Amino acid sequence: MILVTGGLGMIGAHTARALLDLGRDVVVTSHRRSSVPSFLDGEVAVEALDVTDRDAFLALGERYDVTDIVHLAGSIPDDPVAYFRHDMTGLFNALDAARSWGGRRFAVASSLGVYAGQAETPWHEGLPLSTVDLPHLIVAFKKSVEPITTHALQGSGVHPLILRIGSTWGPLMDPETPFNYLPPYINAVLRGETPDALHADDGGDWCYAPDAGRAIALLVTAGTLDHTTYNVSSGSPMRNQQLAEALDVPCKPGGQPGPHLDITRLTEATGFTPHYTVPEAVAHYINWRTTNPR
Repeated sequence: MILVTGGLGMIGAHTARALLDLGRDVVVTSHRRSSVPSFLDGEVAVEALDVTDRDAFLALGERYDVTDIVHLAGSIPDDPVAYFRHDMTGLFNALDAARSWGGRRFAVASSLGVYAGQAETPWHEGLPLSTVDLPHLIVAFKKSVEPITTHALQGSGVHPLILRIGSTWGPLMDPETPFNYLPPYINAVLRGETPDALHADDGGDWCYAPDAGRAIALLVTAGTLDHTTYNVSSGSPMRNQQLAEALDVPCKPGGQPGPHLDITRLTEATGFTPHYTVPEAVAHYINWRTTNPR
């Protein structure tokens, strides 16, 4: 049984779906969401869990034979100290569970944002991480997660798996999210609006959520892993020109692509390649949004 915390969120739900497709039994936890997406309904065990409740977290081990943990649960910052306290407590409880239950792997979400300040691109796992100011509280937390996780699991027999997840979007993401411009832009077009034209050459790292979930599932279930840290994304930069063509809307000249993640390590370890091109992802997302609120 594989436990996915935050398993009704965007990345968590698609990870759970991919694990099911690989023939694994899955239990997901959720704190704020109760609605199970159609592609998981009836196929996973769902547990309501506040990850900051240590006793409730550890009690899951009495009901399920958990072999691997994928810790994706997280909150949205309001007050910085409250945010850090909440998500760090959740991390500590997840690590306590991993050390108590044993098992194979403990995977935890980091972020491509940890590479901020690194001029070399594409970003790969061997690059040194800069000490520049980080762009967001979430990125600061994700960066701290990496050494805490690896040190906490030393000597436990549980393999730490740091997931440096790229800019992910798709089904279950808030259509008006401030963290990724793709869903709001696409949904504006779906409403019949004419959003401001984007610069054709702007863009950067992107990964469609079903692909991100599949990459994570492949890493968690891989027979042998030679590293603890893996980039998770599509491996190719997206340009706004591709988005505009998929939506049949105009864009304006200019712009410059941002950095993107190198996924050579991921591909060599698991054979992963993304299933969705930009046009295919846009078409799939539009079809999903015709009958789903998120």
